Parts: sequence; C-alpha cells; structure tokens
Amino acid sequence: MTSLRSSPASALNTSTASSKARPTAASTAGRLEIAKALLLAPFGLTEAHLSRALGEITSHGADDADLYFQYTRSEGWSLEEGIVKTGSFSIDQGVGVRAVSGEKTAFAYSDDISDASLLDAARTVRSISAASQSGRVKTPARKIASSRSLYSGLDPIATLDSTAKVKLLEKVEKFAKAKDPRIVQVMAGLASEYDVVMVARADGTLAADVRPLVRLSVTVIAEKKEGGKVRREVGSGGGGGRFGLAYFDDAQIAQYVADAVKAALTNLEARPAPAGEMTVVLGSGWPGILLHEAIGHGLEGDFNRKGSSAFSGKIGQRVAAKGVTVLDDGTIADRRGSLNVDDEGNASQRNVLIEDGILKGYIQDSLNARLMKVKPTGNGRRESYAHVPMPRMTNTYMLGGDKAPEEIVASIKKGLYATNFGGGQVDITSGKFVFSASEAFWVENGKILYPVKGATIVGNGPDALTRVTMMGNDMQLDSGVGTCGKEGQSVPVGVGQPTLRIDGLTVGGTA
Repeated sequence: MTSLRSSPASALNTSTASSKARPTAASTAGRLEIAKALLLAPFGLTEAHLSRALGEITSHGADDADLYFQYTRSEGWSLEEGIVKTGSFSIDQGVGVRAVSGEKTAFAYSDDISDASLLDAARTVRSISAASQSGRVKTPARKIASSRSLYSGLDPIATLDSTAKVKLLEKVEKFAKAKDPRIVQVMAGLASEYDVVMVARADGTLAADVRPLVRLSVTVIAEKKEGGKVRREVGSGGGGGRFGLAYFDDAQIAQYVADAVKAALTNLEARPAPAGEMTVVLGSGWPGILLHEAIGHGLEGDFNRKGSSAFSGKIGQRVAAKGVTVLDDGTIADRRGSLNVDDEGNASQRNVLIEDGILKGYIQDSLNARLMKVKPTGNGRRESYAHVPMPRMTNTYMLGGDKAPEEIVASIKKGLYATNFGGGQVDITSGKFVFSASEAFWVENGKILYPVKGATIVGNGPDALTRVTMMGNDMQLDSGVGTCGKEGQSVPVGVGQPTLRIDGLTVGGTA
C-alpha cells in the first residue's frame, strides 16, 4: 500500500550552512561547489576518490552504480497552550553506495564519510554482479549533469532568529483565538530544512542540489455545548515550500488560521454522513490527493514494469474520460515537490502522463527506465542517503476544464461535496482506493444543505477516471503540505486539481 498525508511540521528534517562565504546556489556549478565544500572537503575527499570507489563497483560488471552524499540540518518548533513547549535541532550526513545489475540492486550506506568507508561499501555492493570483468576499467570522462534553478539555495533556518520564530508561533495563536470564541485550543508548528545532496554516477556524471524546505502548521480545537454535553472538533491549516521563513507574513498566517478555524467550526455543525453510491464533487487543490493515490502511484514505472499496476500495458489506450489531462511536474518554482535534479542526478521534468484521457507514459527512475527501454523522467527519489531511489511523484495534478465550480455543485441532484481530505491509501494492483473526507457537505437539488462528518470515499482509480463528467476552471495546487509514503520511504510532494464531478462513487458514512 502507498499513502499520502498532510505532514506535520515537526516531522520535517532540516539543514543549514553558513551562506555568505559559500558560492551561490543559483547555478549548477555553484550548487556543486557548495556540495563539495560540505560533503567532500571536510573529509579529505576529492573527485578522484569518488571515481576510484565507482571503479571498484564497475570492475565487476555492474550495469550501473552511484554514490549519493547528503548533508541535512533540521530545526523544529511547536507551540501549545500559548507556550513553545518543544524545539528540536539535528544534523545528519552520510553516503549511500548502490550497484545495479539487471533487475537486482545492492546497496550500502554509512554516516561515516571517508575514503575507507566508500571503498568498503563499494566492495560490498559489487558482489551483486555474477562475473568479474577482466582488465582495468577505463575511467569515464567527467560531466556535469544538466539541472534547473527552481528555488533559492538559501538556508531557511537562518532567515529568522529564534525570537522571531517564537513570535511567529504566538501570532498564530493570537489570530486563531481572535477569530472565534469557540476556539479553545491552538497548536502550531514551524519547521525548516536545509538539505545538500551530491550524486556521482558510474558514467562520470556529477550532480548536486541545495534544497530549502519550510512548513508552518496550524491545528485548532473548537467546542460548543450540545444537549448537556460538550462537543469538540478539530480543524487544520498550513503550508510551505522551498523558500525562507519570511514567506509566513501576517497575511499568510491569517489565511492558514482562517482555513483551520473554518474547518473546525464546519465540523462542529456536521451531521453523520449518508452512505451509498452517489455523485461526488471534489473541491480544488488538496483533494488532488485522490488523484495522487488512485492514479499517480499506479503510473510509477516499477509497478508497470512488473505488471502489477492496473495501468500496466495500457500506453496509448483510453484510461480516462475525454478532457482529463494529468501531469507530474517537478519543475514548478518554489513548490514543495519540486527538484532541480532528482536523487539520481537527472534534471526534473514536466511529464504528461494522461492527455485528453489517453495514457501517454509512466513516471521513471533510471533502473526501471533502462529495463523498460525508455528515458528517465527525473523521478528517481529517495528519503535519504540511507535509502535506495525509486520512481516517485513530485507535483501531480490534473489540468482544469471550462466549468465554474458553482455550476458543478449546482448540478448535483443528491450527493457529496468534499472540500478537504485527511489522507488516503491505494492498492496498486487492484486500483482500489479509500479516502477520509475531513470537510464535506451534503447537497440536494444543487443546494448545499449541511456539513457532514465521517464520510469515506471508496472506489477504483482507473474506473473513477472514466466517471469524471465535469471539470472546473479553478485548478490550483495545494498549499504545500503533502508527504508521500511508499515502501517505508517518505518524500515531500505536491498535489492539485480543479473542482471535479465524479459519478457513481461509493461513500461509506456514519448515518
């Protein structure tokens, strides 16, 4: 199973480096120099040491090999009951060494960055190859990977001092408490990450990236007396991306707080959700998690190479209603899911997966692309140096249509209008998915009657795509909150979609 969730700010890792004395991260060469300064020079390593380690692997006939160095500094703050109760700071660094032979992968990693540990790891993973090549392997020519410049290489931890960070969190609580007297508790989290990675590949390619990441999260609890009892409901908001903490100005904080308070107060009035097969309208933005789970994972190359996806072998075939176009785009500036290069050193891309309902391609890393005889798509991702790369989404979204959102809601005779989700899961082989709606409304004859609670949307991804009957002109991306889980690895992602009408979905309710 795979899963996507809105990630708590405290879950982020972060990293920072003294920036003024270092080269700019605006260019590929500049990022490579920063990576060398952090990941090679302090340990007495040079490019010659990397070539030697890779040579140890390729001398045994491996099809591919790479070294993945990473330095991460993390900081997190959290506020509850008006007090900053917890704070965290950590530094992590290490190297992962991988050899690939056919479909097999051998992998070793160490938090000890040294020539000795590199060679030990290289000799360990090279045993994956069945036969050793004879003679000396020629060292490939050095080449710098092509890359993008989608975000600043600033250190977000250093963009506000500690006092300002505490005041920012206190402001979140102040805004929320002032919004409505029914808000009785406020929790807020602020996290920053500065991540520097460097990839050296067996073909001589060198790549690097300097990745800032920030996140502000807001959770509120609202309560009211109801029939002699106290009813409490939770609402959440927040967002972030690959920029500094100055992004969280008063207007942005107020928007996150408004979202959280609205969700809590809406659920305070919610009735039990009806159950059965019905028309479901999904709101724009974060409800794109349904697209991510039900469709996106099924289009990842590893599942399709193995024939275990419901979309396997269907390139060129109609898999969705006319007008449905789905992209995975890692090239959107400052977005949470964007990358200058992926974790194999390939430049990120804007990949059209489904166009006007026709399946055009899959999301690929290097291994699966080679075995499927296609090109990598810039989607080789890993959680850290201690993990192997695999094909993963970046920012996955559906393009908009021509209908006003109000027109789509007004078209519902009897059904559900789901505007926010808590998360979801999918079984890749069957395509079956399940999602929990955190904010939804019951609609009859085109009128929103009342909010509902406990609605669970169940369906089949490929089938649901064919049931899309109306698409809004309001496509938007989420606010920057998504974390995707797959095979025990978590990576930041983005999702998005317009308002969508899908007919004949099953809703599991509490009524």
